This record gives sequence, C-alpha cells and structure tokens, in this order.
Amino acid sequence: MSVESPSVPSVAPIAPEAEAPPEREVALPLMLLLALVVGIVAGLGAIVFKYLIAFIYNFAFYGRISLDFDPNAYGAPSPWGAGIILVPVIGGLIVVWLVRSFAPEAKGHGVPEVMYAIYHNGGNVRGVVAVVKSLASAISIGTGASVGREGPIIQIGSSFGSTFARALGLVRHQKITLLSAGAGAGIAATFNTPLGGVLFASEVLLPEISARTFLPVVVATATSTYVFRLAMGIESAFLLPLGAFGQTEAVNGAELVLAALLGVVVGVAAWLFVKLLAASEDLFEQSNLNPYIQNIIGMTSVGLMGYVFLLSSGQYHIYSVGYATIQDIIDGGHTSALLLLLLFAGKLVATCLSLGSGASGGIFSPSLFMGATLGGAVGALGMMVAPDSGLSVETFAVIGMGAMVGGATSAAMTAIVMIFEMTRDYEIILPLVLAVAIAIGVRRALIQSDIYTIKLRRRGRPIPTDRTTNMFLVQPVSEVMETSFEMLPGSMTVSDALKHIDVETTRVILTDGNRITGFVRFGTIPYRADRFASQTLADIGSTEFIIASTQNNLNTVVTRMNRRNRSYAIVVNDVRGLPRPEDIAGIISREEIAKAVVQNHYG
Repeated sequence: MSVESPSVPSVAPIAPEAEAPPEREVALPLMLLLALVVGIVAGLGAIVFKYLIAFIYNFAFYGRISLDFDPNAYGAPSPWGAGIILVPVIGGLIVVWLVRSFAPEAKGHGVPEVMYAIYHNGGNVRGVVAVVKSLASAISIGTGASVGREGPIIQIGSSFGSTFARALGLVRHQKITLLSAGAGAGIAATFNTPLGGVLFASEVLLPEISARTFLPVVVATATSTYVFRLAMGIESAFLLPLGAFGQTEAVNGAELVLAALLGVVVGVAAWLFVKLLAASEDLFEQSNLNPYIQNIIGMTSVGLMGYVFLLSSGQYHIYSVGYATIQDIIDGGHTSALLLLLLFAGKLVATCLSLGSGASGGIFSPSLFMGATLGGAVGALGMMVAPDSGLSVETFAVIGMGAMVGGATSAAMTAIVMIFEMTRDYEIILPLVLAVAIAIGVRRALIQSDIYTIKLRRRGRPIPTDRTTNMFLVQPVSEVMETSFEMLPGSMTVSDALKHIDVETTRVILTDGNRITGFVRFGTIPYRADRFASQTLADIGSTEFIIASTQNNLNTVVTRMNRRNRSYAIVVNDVRGLPRPEDIAGIISREEIAKAVVQNHYG
C-alpha cells in the first residue's frame, strides 16, 4: 500500500456496493430505541477496550498475563531496564501493519476521520474500523505511545453507530445522528462523564442541534455510562483529596486573576500543540520514508524520552495516557514549577512524535496531562509571588486541564463540564470557566483551526467553523422568495414569450388559466431562436416543483425540496383548497437559498 498523500484524507470511502441505499426515515421513538442499542454497545466497547489496554500493558512492560491495571497509579519500573525503549517501537510497528493492512482511517487520533465521515462521506464509517482501531489503539497505549483513550473509543462508537444505521437503510441525517450518538456514548463511558459525552457530540460532531439529534445522543450516552458503571463502578476519573479546593471566601480575587493569566498561557500552549502536531504529521508524511522507518524514528524518540524521565525522576511519566502523573499532581506530589514545565514539554513532544509517526490514539488525555502540568506550574509560580493568597498547585492543575482541552478542541462546554464530572468539585467552576474562555479566545486569535479541524483543512476537506449556525433556516419564506416573475399560459409559443421577458433574469410560471402547471427559467436553458420557434412554453417547461405557503419557514421548504428532489418551490398565499395562479406570491430556487445562506453569515 502506498504512503498517503498529504492532500488526500486518510479515510477509506464506503464502496457503493457495501452500503444499502437509504430507504426510510424512522420515527423519533424508534431512533431512541436504536440509540439505546448503540449506547449499550459503546459501554461494552469501553469496558473491553480498557481491559485490552490492561492486558497489553502488563504483557509489554512486565511480561505477565494480567488484567489488573490502575491507570491512576504509577507502575513499578519495567524489568526490561533500558530495553523498555524498544517496547513503544515494537508496539508501533504492529500498529503500522494493522492500520496499513486493514483500515487506514484508524491512524492518528480518530476524531478528524469521524468529522470527515459526517461532512464529506455521508455519515459512513466502515465497520472494520471499530475492530482495527480497538486493537491498534490498545497496542499503542499499552506499549507506551503518548496518546489517549478517547479518540479510539469515539471512532469505535461512531463506527458501530454508522454501520448499524446503514444496515437498517436509514437516511443520511439519521446515520449521522447514530454515528454521533455512538461517539458521545463512547467518550461518556470512557471517562464516566455522561454530560460531557452529550456536549462533545453536540459541540464537535453534530451539524444540527434539535430534538431529533439531541435526544438520541442523550439516550446513548446515559445508557453507555450506566453499562460502564455497572461493570467498573461509579468513581470519577480523578480522585481529589477531601477538601482540597475548599474556599474560605466567596470569590478569591487572586485566584481569578491567575486563572485569567493561565488562560492566556494555555491558549498559547494550545496553539503550539495544534501547530506542532500538524507539522509533525506533515513532516513524517512528506519524508518519503517507509512508514515502518517513520515509526521506528518517532517511537524510538518517545522510548528514549520516557527512559530519561525514569532515570531522572523515578517514573516514565510521558508514556501512555499519563493519568498517574495527573493524579500525583492533584494529590500534591509535584510542586516544582521546573519539573512541571519539563513534564509539559516532554508530553507535548512525545504526543506529536507518537501521532506523527503512526500511533493510533486520542489527544484528549495528552491535553489533560499538558494542562495539569502547565496549570500546576503557573499555580506554583503564583504561590511564590503571593504566598498568602490562597492559591495552590492542585487547583490550577485542574483548571489547566479544562483550559487545555477547551483551547485545543474549541469545545468550551465539553471541557468545563467534563472537568467538573471527572473531579466532582464545584468550587473551581468560576475560575475554570474564565480560563477556558480565555484559552479558546487566545488560540483562535493565533490560529482559527483547532486540533481536530486543522488536519481536515490541510488536506483540502475543511468543515464549517460555525457548524451549528443555521439561523437562516428559520426565516419566513416571504423574506427569501423572489417576487419578480411572469405568469404566462403554457400554450403560448416560445417566440411570443420572448417578446415579453428578459431571458437572463425573468422566471416564468406556467398556468392553464385555473391551475399552476410548471415553470421556465430561460437563463438555465441553452437558447437558440430556431430551436424554440415552433415550441410552446409547456414544451420546454418543467413540473419539478413543490408548492409552499408564505406561512412556511425556509427549513420546511428546503426539507420538502430535498425529499422530493426538486429545485424550485412556488410560494402561494395561505389559502384553503387548491392554490390558483392568482394566489402566487413568489418563487424560491437554489439561488434564493444560496443568497439566504450568504446573508446569514456575511450580511
């Protein structure tokens, strides 16, 4: 298989014969039932994925067969000694073979591929992706690649949701809804954060927020979280020491000021993360080196970095998800600003090298790690400057986690709510919201794309920046329709009609005196006088239109036009019975719809 060109998305499209054509649009109650099934599968998938990582980690690091693994606790140093440097390399080579052989879209952190499927591939994600992504990501994480768990489980959940919808022959928007529900359910189960899963699907994936999309996502995420908790317990992702963030005053001014400063710092760090990851991916892809050689270079570097951290600090730190280091910082185990900054830099470089050289995994966990270390460092420096102001490393580590996730992904509410759900401490909400908002603002000022969208943009498959801005669809059709038209009898000859109209601009509605029978848009017809000399308007007219009411909004009209594959809507005044020619108020074509979109965004 040849190395993919940077200009082409690394996504294998669904072959036409592999997808049953959309046959039906099911009712919302049935969609909720389907979302329930997706949630159950996503919850079970998160459980299996967690145990798969544990199995591979124990075998790769210690040579033992065991499912016992606490990601929030440091493991003992590997008995392989310096040989541990080769563990990420061996794991990476297996991952490269799996991805290249079975599912190229399983490479990387997964979410851009899901977004590509939503916006550019009809909501289609191949079923094999779930299997390959599970195994490849578990091997990457279990052998020490600096990647996270959320990207794989998002792609796994979305793959099942899409495959399930295709098997049932659902229409495109319902495929996308179940795909997004699967992704949200996966992240909800992985981090035990049902609200965060809902918001992630809403902010990052869904092109439309409405009852028909939001409710299935809620059902899927709630179900997956319930299934995960039945098997794994209800503990939050990170445990805070009792009373760690207790406040002695309603508002700590010093804390808010430092949180705002942290937002600026993390915004710059998020920009650096976005740029370095994109540069790393491009550098490896454009190197013309064999993909296996690329992996050896990248993962050897990661292996060396982890071993250096072991020799200098007693722990590998930058390997895998890094939750143990995050938990240690929250517990007050790391208070040195210098060490925290070194951990931030190490994780940043290790994550970019891992994903750039072919590892399979997410960026959410690395973002948490970088945010915790950078936030802790800012907190430590703040304590040095103002020792009696009630600041702490632990508080700002948690605030930094939310700010980095928000800054890197642009998902503000997801970052805020997930940090709250993972820590279950409400005391930090105010400085957390402030830091997240500023971090996103600073990063957007430096670069418009986030960690998810930059990959698609650089490969020529951008998605809308304001993905849920559909306000133009609520406009009344009376504000959009074209009112300049002529009503002519279908029996009129074309030559006579040309004496009354401007062929470049005039829309002609055809009647038989009592009924609306069709339309003609001369500007869309190659015109030759000799060809039309003996024809009537009915001969060249079209009946491919719908009748709409002035009481309708644009969304209703566009939906009906799409379902019936029509390019025109003739708008009539709201009347009882069959509309007559005198009831016509205007006409809507694709040109009017395009104008409405442009005016909504730029007007």
